[in-house]
Amino acid sequence: MSKQEKQNLFRQQAQQLVEKMTLEEAASQLRYDAPAVERLHIPACNWWNEALHGVARAGTATVFPQAIAMAAVFDEAEMSAMADIIAEEGRAKYNMQAAAGDRDLYKGLTFWSPNINLFRDPRWGRGQETYGEDPFLTARLGCAYVKALQGDGAYLKAAACAKHFAVHSGPEATRHGYDAKVSLHDLWDTYLPAFEALVKEADVAGIMGGYNRINGVPCCANPQLQKILRGKWGFHGYFVSDAWALHDLYQFSPLTEGPLDTAQLALPNGCDLDCGDTYPHIMEAFAKGMVTEKDIRTAAERLFTIRFALGEFAQDCPYDSIPFSEVDSAEHNAASLRMSEKSAVLLKNDGLLPLSLKSLHTIGVIGPNADSIEVLRGNYCGTASHWETNLRGIQDYVGGSARVLYAQGCHLYKDNVMDLAQQDDRLSEAAAVAAASDVVVLCLGLDPTIEGEQGDAGNEFAAGDKTDLRLPAPQRRLLQAVCASGKPVILAVNSGSALDLRFAQEHCAAILQLWYSGAHGGTALARLLFGDAVPAGRLPVTFYENTDDLPPFDDYGMAGRTYRYYRGTPLYPFGYGLSYSRFAYSNLQLEKDTLVSGESLRLTIEVQNTGAVTADEVTQIYLGKEQPGELDPAYRLCGFARTALAPGEIHRLTFEIPAVSFYSVDAQGQRRFEAGNYVVYAGGHQPDERSRALCGSEALSCRVYMR
Repeated sequence: MSKQEKQNLFRQQAQQLVEKMTLEEAASQLRYDAPAVERLHIPACNWWNEALHGVARAGTATVFPQAIAMAAVFDEAEMSAMADIIAEEGRAKYNMQAAAGDRDLYKGLTFWSPNINLFRDPRWGRGQETYGEDPFLTARLGCAYVKALQGDGAYLKAAACAKHFAVHSGPEATRHGYDAKVSLHDLWDTYLPAFEALVKEADVAGIMGGYNRINGVPCCANPQLQKILRGKWGFHGYFVSDAWALHDLYQFSPLTEGPLDTAQLALPNGCDLDCGDTYPHIMEAFAKGMVTEKDIRTAAERLFTIRFALGEFAQDCPYDSIPFSEVDSAEHNAASLRMSEKSAVLLKNDGLLPLSLKSLHTIGVIGPNADSIEVLRGNYCGTASHWETNLRGIQDYVGGSARVLYAQGCHLYKDNVMDLAQQDDRLSEAAAVAAASDVVVLCLGLDPTIEGEQGDAGNEFAAGDKTDLRLPAPQRRLLQAVCASGKPVILAVNSGSALDLRFAQEHCAAILQLWYSGAHGGTALARLLFGDAVPAGRLPVTFYENTDDLPPFDDYGMAGRTYRYYRGTPLYPFGYGLSYSRFAYSNLQLEKDTLVSGESLRLTIEVQNTGAVTADEVTQIYLGKEQPGELDPAYRLCGFARTALAPGEIHRLTFEIPAVSFYSVDAQGQRRFEAGNYVVYAGGHQPDERSRALCGSEALSCRVYMR
């Protein structure tokens, strides 16, 4: 039986089972914590499960770097490898727990990941969960994640869920009642493409609606979005509300007065599953004629189609035999370490890195993030059996070959470490450590307790968002004091977003952006510092100098945002990252120099490692009109590849630029091809002036005409 035939069978089985249910039984299944229907031998099912960068909130699991770090790897194959491990561990844990009758929250197979919202503004605390600011990169990595998580067998290995549909990316403090005003151009050019790709290409099992409204209409009860999703794109999975998002419709907005009319609004408009407290009132709404039996049974059939697809009622599902021993295995942890190394972005290096252990007697490790487990976790994380902090990683690597001195230096954001102490109560110790060291590794940044989702993280002003891009004040004072020591300083930054690193760019010898780096982040840092691993990550977001020339945070227009529409000079551009080696590009060739509208373009290019060490290089392809229109970006990413190259090695890469990359989106949201000259750029970075200045190299380019 083919996969398509199997999918049709699952739908038929779901329909037959739902037909056997009473209406009350069918209605009970529209809750995220669906109860058992013992009469029909249906076990309880909790749909709320998380797997952003490892099986989350369900006990021990392999913890990978946060999603934004995975985006920095710029590698679909590595994303697939991680997602397959998540599915393997998810199945192993589910098999063990289901056998014990444990069907609690976070212990199922319907994972509410990935988050493919666009990281449109660097202040958004939840942006760490995303794959960055570019629609193409987000779509490619999101598809890789979904395909690997769900598997290619007759049954789903696990069920992915793309969130949050749509136009959702902060601010966190007002998300429950926020109305995102968005133009049709930005909707179709920026906010929808990744969701479309995951539906059409990856056949994602679920879609989660956002908390917000779009132009006045709530995402979780939106007939226009449903027409796009199920009509235009052909989505046939299930649709779930974000947690208590339906409750928000009468709690924080003027749209409904209570759970009954909320159910009346949401259920007929495509929201199959309620993560909250609204759908337990479905039968009362039915009794009042506010929803129909067809509404209830249609939603239940969609949900049970997924459960049948997961093999929940089958005797021949091959994933049922995955043993619990697969969880937290040595092989999976080796993959996590590899991701931590590959996700690091080298932002500056004046030649200090990599360090030579033979020439060092004393290494200073300073900063509030030096011995922090929180900066390894990221939000929506699992529990690692072993956490390797930055300090521990360096200590273990160095062993007895050099002395490692440690000072916390300051609190993450408070003026003092000890409550009754004076301001900067750890600063003198940090200065002493710096003075006594040959080199200082300064560990600064944020952590998920102050940067993240509202409720999981918070700060004094913005419920998990940042008010600006600066480091917290005590960290700024620590940075200045350590740099004043005159010792070479390597700044190691853990954060889920862009920070203002202008002072560090001027005064530090080297800067490594580590993100929230996973359970083995400290080991990865040590291996990067001493050259056992070579940094090759690229920024999936723009690092602006500050927010002064950005639009207001709550403005969802894309003008002036992200590398595609920002017209200022960034501190570090999207796609930027240095290496311990150097690379040269040559022989860019197009398969043809004239295209017919709707045709894809094949190109080849040669890349050579001209340095002295084996290293990865991330090749990036950009496409733009020779004469962009008012709504067009100068260029956009349309291809990338990560390649390992030995010194002197030359590799010829082939890229297929998809036809969709040549679309223009007009003010009415219509996609169309426009005849004219286009420019293809290829190299290790964007074709912008700032990247050229930082990297000392030029992207190659050539023209193609579309008729």
